[in-house]
Amino acid sequence: MSVNMIFKIAAVGILVTILGQVLKHSGREEHAFLISLAGLVLVLLWVVPYIYELFETMQTLFEL
Repeated sequence: MSVNMIFKIAAVGILVTILGQVLKHSGREEHAFLISLAGLVLVLLWVVPYIYELFETMQTLFEL
């Protein structure tokens, strides 16, 4: 995992937090929840290939 990916994840976290707080204070809790969910899905889509690569490496390492 490169440093750029960590910065991307941090940027999404900061953006989701700010948008969530603004939406909650304006009385749109449902939209804040959807923003949080979208941020989570976006980060998971970025991280899943790295997790897959980790499991592939473990499988070849232990020859399963």
